[in-house]
Amino acid sequence: MDSDAERAELARTLDAIGPRLRALRRERGLTLEALSEATGISVSTLSRLESGKRRPTLELLLPLARTHRVALDQLVAAPVTGDARVHLTPRRRDRGSVLVPLTQYPGRVQVFKQVLAYREPKRVTHAGYEWLYVLAGELHLVIGERSLTLRPGEVAEFDTGEPHWFGPAEGEVVEILHLFGPHGDQAVVRTGTA
Repeated sequence: MDSDAERAELARTLDAIGPRLRALRRERGLTLEALSEATGISVSTLSRLESGKRRPTLELLLPLARTHRVALDQLVAAPVTGDARVHLTPRRRDRGSVLVPLTQYPGRVQVFKQVLAYREPKRVTHAGYEWLYVLAGELHLVIGERSLTLRPGEVAEFDTGEPHWFGPAEGEVVEILHLFGPHGDQAVVRTGTA
């Protein structure tokens, strides 16, 4: 059977979900009625969840996580289980390219580290918005009729609805940070005070 300390920790974790749900809803400017419509969960159930009068279940948390566009573990804020290291899994691509996903939040901006080997230029279009930051090497970027070469420390952003292609310049390898956001997400650039 669980120890008193484990039961107390579980109770604290569950008790913290309601206020976290309320804060997320308010951050997004949603009313209980709008959230109810988006999730299919009744207003009274949502209200009881937020106030802590109802214990959350997986059946309730999954549609809330999907609607708020957060990972389930962000809603729960489960206690640390030991190993704090992040274990990234590189994905080998064709002809020596490597993709390393750095985030895994469905419906939100996805971040990847990529090492791109030479590939034939082929322009594509799709819904979304991309940001490319060059870490090492030179990146050749084609957007519509424009052609650019980016060097380490340089950034490009563009709407992916426009035909585009990117890869290493001069047939070499290039290392980049690649951010891809759903359509409508755009970067907000902030600079230091003058």
